[in-house]
Amino acid sequence: MPTKKALLVMDFINEIVHPEGVYAREGYYQQTQNREVLDYAAAALEHARALQLPIIYIVVGFNEHYPEFPPHSRVFAPAKEHAVLKLNTWSTEVHESLAPRKDEIIIAKSRVSPFYQTNLELTLRTLGIEELILTGVSTEHVVLATTLDGHDRDFIVTVLEDACCAVTQERHLAAIERISRTANVSSTSHFINTCV
Repeated sequence: MPTKKALLVMDFINEIVHPEGVYAREGYYQQTQNREVLDYAAAALEHARALQLPIIYIVVGFNEHYPEFPPHSRVFAPAKEHAVLKLNTWSTEVHESLAPRKDEIIIAKSRVSPFYQTNLELTLRTLGIEELILTGVSTEHVVLATTLDGHDRDFIVTVLEDACCAVTQERHLAAIERISRTANVSSTSHFINTCV
């Protein structure tokens, strides 16, 4: 019997994938363009919608004045320095090419893993989800963290490799190699052709 799947669309926010974003300018925007990541993610999203799979958006962000900001984080340091990644602003909006519909779930997180102090696991359990289909930026942060945390919560995890990227291709490949030890590494075309 097929597993009950959910598609996770993770951190495709303006600050990371739009050319004007602070994090995007570190290399993420260029990698999304080089690898056509937004196109692959959009294709996976379209297919999941056609199958009426649950779709869960993950966005990283902080409240005004950053009360939950991790003070020693090298990953998030630029956010406070440049006053970005504030929730309910352009910075943390999902990129227009992957915009959520009104009935789709959006979960905000303030750490790398979307399982950390959010209602993601409760949502997945309530929906009866057994397998997580992952897309996201970046591979070495949110995708890897979700893979490991999902694995340890006994979910089947499948990563659509072409619908992910890191700040460099080298970091992407290194993360995928690590991910492959605990998850299925697949492609958008395989997802579309086999998940029917």
